[in-house]
Amino acid sequence: MIPPKPTPRAERVSLWRYMRLFRADILSAQPARLYRAWMAEFRTPFFRSYLVNQPDLVARVLKERPDDFPKSDRISEGLRPLLGESVFLTNGETWKRQRRIIDPAFEGGRLKDTFPAMWDAAEAAAARLAARTGEAVEIEEQTSHAAADVIFRTLFSIPIEHRIAAEVFHEFRAYQRTQPILNAAAFVPLPRWLPRGHRRRTRAAARRIRGLITELTAARMAEIAEGGAPDDLATKIMTTRDPETGETFSTGEMVDQVAIFFLAGHETSASALAWTLYLMALYPEWQDRVAAEAEAHLAPDFACVPRLRVARDVFREALRLYPPVPMMVREATRAERFRDRDLAPGAQVVLSPWHQHRHTRLWENPDGFDPARWETEAGRACAREAYMPFSAGPRVCTGAGFAMVEGVLLLSRLLRDLRVELTDRPPPVPVAHLTVRSKDGIWLRVRARRGVS
Repeated sequence: MIPPKPTPRAERVSLWRYMRLFRADILSAQPARLYRAWMAEFRTPFFRSYLVNQPDLVARVLKERPDDFPKSDRISEGLRPLLGESVFLTNGETWKRQRRIIDPAFEGGRLKDTFPAMWDAAEAAAARLAARTGEAVEIEEQTSHAAADVIFRTLFSIPIEHRIAAEVFHEFRAYQRTQPILNAAAFVPLPRWLPRGHRRRTRAAARRIRGLITELTAARMAEIAEGGAPDDLATKIMTTRDPETGETFSTGEMVDQVAIFFLAGHETSASALAWTLYLMALYPEWQDRVAAEAEAHLAPDFACVPRLRVARDVFREALRLYPPVPMMVREATRAERFRDRDLAPGAQVVLSPWHQHRHTRLWENPDGFDPARWETEAGRACAREAYMPFSAGPRVCTGAGFAMVEGVLLLSRLLRDLRVELTDRPPPVPVAHLTVRSKDGIWLRVRARRGVS
């Protein structure tokens, strides 16, 4: 049985049709040839874009010369009302300063410090799902709740039930429903003074979210000043000084960063865990292996994480098939030559984890679910050269290690006591909104495992 995959568009469509398809879902808007092409060119009246799958060219952009290929403003235009000048959107010296302040909070030692808060969130998620045993459950809703709980517990030491945390979670769901992944500025270069065409509801939801985050951030700033702040990620980031300038983030700058922590740490983790649980229902033999491993090794101690090898490989394979961020866009700052083509300054370079992870010339059984591949030489080679669920190079997601621990822990804790099964609904269809989600949700039936009360 092959996991679901979007039906690609026809090979040739008009620009107008392509723009409409792209705004609705960037995955099904692409032709099938991208799963075997090393590089493809797309032309519009305003710019050229090049989707690149060839590993050495991807490495050139992300690892070898990242300063020559900054993030493209075309994609960030749609997210700026919420994310402002966060580390996800900035480039150059601004981005480097932000990373110098943020990165220490996510170093290896801090992961151990955040584990108790993650464990509490996992326990709460398991209890919520256990209360639904026997029911068909929309699992993305459950994983969104769990991932948001992890973020608030690790960032601000508050559970999702806290008033502000609950309001942010509610408002973010409203934002998701109103925000297309792209707006007109992604296709048409607009002058800075021209309005960006954001939907009124999108702007309103972004304002409400940022207002709530400002309230949390200002309160934490006051606690830090008084010497009574908890030792969590927010405190660590707010008190870290740029080693080059000695400056810390202002309240406004911290609001931008918290917004992307919530978006990246909640939305992407929710997507990854939901698809992993669907794959567990689709492949019950792997689900049983994860459950048995969790029964043997799972404990409220960070030391258990390295022993959860089956869960790690399952989660890695889910990230390969359903990378939460399916495409990344960089912009060439000078003339380049890729393969046999000349790229002009301003050309858009698209790097697609979605296509590279399923590339027929790179992977064995590219559309199949095979967690065992990660223990083979071929799988390890692909992990080095053709696997980038968290990007790669200097701009690799600062929370990549955090996300892997969170995903493995939540998966193991849920499946230790519970079983997920397919329902009679049609298979979920992957679509790209802010992340890779299912068009009509992912519905699974929840059962208690034998011997668990």
